[in-house]
Amino acid sequence: MAGILEGRVAIVTGAGRGLGREHALELARQGAKVVVNDLGTSLSGDGISQGPAQDVVDEIVAAGGEAVANGADIADFAQAKELVDQAIAAFGRLDILVNNAGFVRDRMLVNAEEDEWNAVLRVHLNGHFAPLRHASAYWRQEAKEGRTPDARVINTSSGAGLQGSVGQAAYSAAKGGIASLTLVAAQELGRYGVKVNAIAPSARTRMTEGPFADAMAAPEDGFDRMHPGNVSPIVAWLASTDAQITGRVIEVEGGRVCVEEGWNHGPAEDLGRRWEAAEAGDRIRALIERAATPEAVYGA
Repeated sequence: MAGILEGRVAIVTGAGRGLGREHALELARQGAKVVVNDLGTSLSGDGISQGPAQDVVDEIVAAGGEAVANGADIADFAQAKELVDQAIAAFGRLDILVNNAGFVRDRMLVNAEEDEWNAVLRVHLNGHFAPLRHASAYWRQEAKEGRTPDARVINTSSGAGLQGSVGQAAYSAAKGGIASLTLVAAQELGRYGVKVNAIAPSARTRMTEGPFADAMAAPEDGFDRMHPGNVSPIVAWLASTDAQITGRVIEVEGGRVCVEEGWNHGPAEDLGRRWEAAEAGDRIRALIERAATPEAVYGA
C-alpha cells in the first residue's frame, strides 16, 4: 500500500539521531524522498560529523527509499539556502520542511553564560528561521509562476516553550519563540499554498534522557511511551496533503495527542481613560481571579 507522502520531497533538520532520525525514517516509509540534514554535533553543540546523517540515508536506501545526506549548519543563512537548493536539485522540488535540529545547554538563570544563551537561541530560532525563509522564497516563486504548492512546514516547539521549564531559560525562550514564529508563518505563507504547524514532543532523546531519566523509563505494560518514534506518525500526517490545518501547536507524547491552546485574550477591563497607578492593583487582581490558572512550570 502506498504511503500518505508518496512522491513528496522533504527536508528534515537534525535528522541524524533521536526525533529527527525517526521523522526521516517515517517520512521515507510513507513514500517521501528525504534530505537528511545533520551537522553531527554533540549534545551541547560541539564538533561536526557526517556520520549520523549518512547512516540514516543508508538505512532509508536499504529499505527501498530515496534519500541524500546534508551537513549544513541550518542556523547559517547561506548554508540553509544550500540545503533547500540541494533538495530541489536532487529531487526536482520541495514539499515538506521539518525543522527539528537543536541542542541544550541547561543552566539556572543566575548561572547562565552569554555564549550559552546565544548558542541555544541560534540553533533553535535561527535554525528554524533560515531554512523556513529560503523554503518560503521557493514556494512563493512557484506560486507566482502558476505552480501553487501544497507544501507543509512542521516546526518543533516544546512544553518548555509553552509552559516554561526550570533550569532551561534559553531553551524555553527559544521554543516559545518557535511557537510564535509558527503562528506568523502560517498567516503569511497561506497565500502561497503552505500550511505551517508545530509539534511539542515529549520523548527520550539525548536532550531528555539525563534530567528526566526516571520519567523516561519504559512502563511495565510494554508500551514505551517515550520512544521518539511515537511522535513521527503525527509529523508524517502533518506533512501530508490531508492535513489542511495551519497555525497549530500539537503536543505528542506516546499515544497522546493534545492541541495546545496557547495565549488567548482573557478577562479585561477598559476604563475609557488613562489608568492611575494606585488603582491598578485591585482591578488587575480582580481580573486575575477571573482568569484561567496557568499550568505549572516544568520542574517548579
